[in-house]
Amino acid sequence: MKIKAEQVKKLREITGVSISKCKESLESCGGDLKKAILDLRKKGETSVAKKEKKQTGEGIIASYIHSNNAVGALVKICCETDFVARNEDFKQLGKDIAMQVTATSPKYLSAQSVPAEVLEKERKIEEQALEGTSKPKEIVAKIIENKLNKFKEENSLLSQSFIKNPEITVEELIKEKINKLGENIKIIEFSRLEIHKK
Repeated sequence: MKIKAEQVKKLREITGVSISKCKESLESCGGDLKKAILDLRKKGETSVAKKEKKQTGEGIIASYIHSNNAVGALVKICCETDFVARNEDFKQLGKDIAMQVTATSPKYLSAQSVPAEVLEKERKIEEQALEGTSKPKEIVAKIIENKLNKFKEENSLLSQSFIKNPEITVEELIKEKINKLGENIKIIEFSRLEIHKK
């Protein structure tokens, strides 16, 4: 039985388990989502959802500076223990996220953190662009909503496609590491610096 990408994605969102393990589980369970969830639990796979509630009092400040020395980023990324904070996988995650910030220049951490006034401003821009169109109102409303969702996705670090693997988002990358390292991991803040040459 061929397993669809949407099935794997759904199972991954529920369990936080890696894509490969989700696919294996779905294949062995004939594509049945509920059976696959039970299968992963029996195998002792970690539930990301439980870990995401835990406090993150340790961590690192990760950095990335581009080869031209004119643009870079700092990222404050936290975990539960200093043991994980010293782990090479965790350090690499910090560097990868700093590289992501440098390359994509996100303005917000998550889609939920985009201020309402920013979205309202974007909405007005889109409304003006579609003024005088012959399209029905409900179609126009849907177009605007889709454009706002895309704006949030592109400008939010967690919802961006990961530059090293565009098949997953930064949020999914973090969930993979939570599952692998067995601790909650959170990006607390980030900052991008650039020299604007004249």
